[in-house]
Amino acid sequence: MGRDVIIACDFNSKEEVINFLGKFKEEKPFVKIGMELFYAEGPSIVREIRARGHKIFLDLKLHDIPNTVKKAMAALSALDVDIINLHAAGTKAMMSAALEGLTRPDGTRPLLIAVTQLTSTDQERMAQELLIHAPIDEVVLHYARNARDAGLDGVVCSPLEAGSIHARCGADFLTVTPGVRFADGESGDQKRVTTPERARELGSDYIVVGRPITQADDPVAAYRRCVAAFVG
Repeated sequence: MGRDVIIACDFNSKEEVINFLGKFKEEKPFVKIGMELFYAEGPSIVREIRARGHKIFLDLKLHDIPNTVKKAMAALSALDVDIINLHAAGTKAMMSAALEGLTRPDGTRPLLIAVTQLTSTDQERMAQELLIHAPIDEVVLHYARNARDAGLDGVVCSPLEAGSIHARCGADFLTVTPGVRFADGESGDQKRVTTPERARELGSDYIVVGRPITQADDPVAAYRRCVAAFVG
């Protein structure tokens, strides 16, 4: 898979997401299904969106003891999504177990990526609330190396960290980057943000864009604007 824009379909019902995707008459955008929609509608919504021809990033951010995550990944693997994720903070053992559970008997599996630090986290919160005092860039790189060493395909990170992660973990190690807003938009609850153009310059492989597209007056036009800026 090459560089692409992933739309964060952060809706809470099947009706909302199907109505939204129905606006796209010429494209089949890559979509992210997160906790809100998955918990509201269950696995059936993944199957339905998949059947409509969309690639899917299943964003559930698993984080538990290794055996539990392994079994959960085995169940999720049957949904045949394209990308799935977990929290790198769960340790290498958890990530390795997840990879084992995700891999099907024929050796195939979705891409598995790890969340480093949420883009709503900044240095102050990390130090004061999580008692992690190392510089955030250093923490992100350390988590990314752990994910690479565990055999994962890439990480979720800020576009601001994509270049350094590629330099440390390799050009083929994927960077999937939320925290992307148009220059004339609002950053909302995101702390470490860039524009689609800047994300491309910084080396992001995928950008995840939600509200700037889903809440736009013309979501299709906003999506196309984003694709033009990031993919070219």
